[in-house]
Amino acid sequence: MPLTMSLKDLLLRGLLAGLVAGLLAGGVAFLIGEPHIDAAIAIEESASDAHHETGVTSGHSHGDEDAPLVSRDGQRGGLFLATALAGLALGAILAAVAHFARRVTSLSGSVLAIALAAGGWLAIEAVPFFKYPANPPAIGDPETINQRTWLWLVAVILGLVAVAAAAYIAKRVAAQQLSIRIAAPLAIFVVIVALGYVLLPGINEVGDAFPATLLWQFRLSSLATQATLWLSLGLAFAFLTDRASVKPREFEPIG
Repeated sequence: MPLTMSLKDLLLRGLLAGLVAGLLAGGVAFLIGEPHIDAAIAIEESASDAHHETGVTSGHSHGDEDAPLVSRDGQRGGLFLATALAGLALGAILAAVAHFARRVTSLSGSVLAIALAAGGWLAIEAVPFFKYPANPPAIGDPETINQRTWLWLVAVILGLVAVAAAAYIAKRVAAQQLSIRIAAPLAIFVVIVALGYVLLPGINEVGDAFPATLLWQFRLSSLATQATLWLSLGLAFAFLTDRASVKPREFEPIG
């Protein structure tokens, strides 16, 4: 059943779906991501302590200067707030995109919602991740943070362009045989992403001393968190829009 609701109704359902998805993603990040962050912070603090012990002492304590602005308990609590806000924003964006996308497609509302969520995850998470994967707090030069941020944004744009081009090609070959309908969008997506990966500079600030297992455990937990966010968002939005589209049964009078 195609989407027939107004933009306002879609936005309300998108916000609700985003809130649910954000809280679920926060739970995943808390359960499987936080232990790796704690381990990375412990490595960073150990290296910092070793540096202070071998360096020249200045005769005063650095405890207050080195103390974080927000405690780890505060950061853990803020994790759910951050993922909930991210879910709300993505839910509103998904609803707005669905409102305009329904004019150019014959997909049902639930299929469109899941397809948009899958495309969003592919463009905003997967494409940037495999070029610039997430790193734990102990990794990264503070002086390159602006450069890394801009490169990540460029990678997001690359993903959006690749997904949009693949969707356009898929619509153009919709009347062709199945093999062409699958191969053509996939080919244009791979070509655009591969070209972008070649042109974008690489960044590797991981030291040899950092445990490789911990690094990839952190990266996989980050990928799982984002996958949970987008999957939950698509399913929740599909459920809410389908539920609203079902007309209540009319009971016929007896006799």
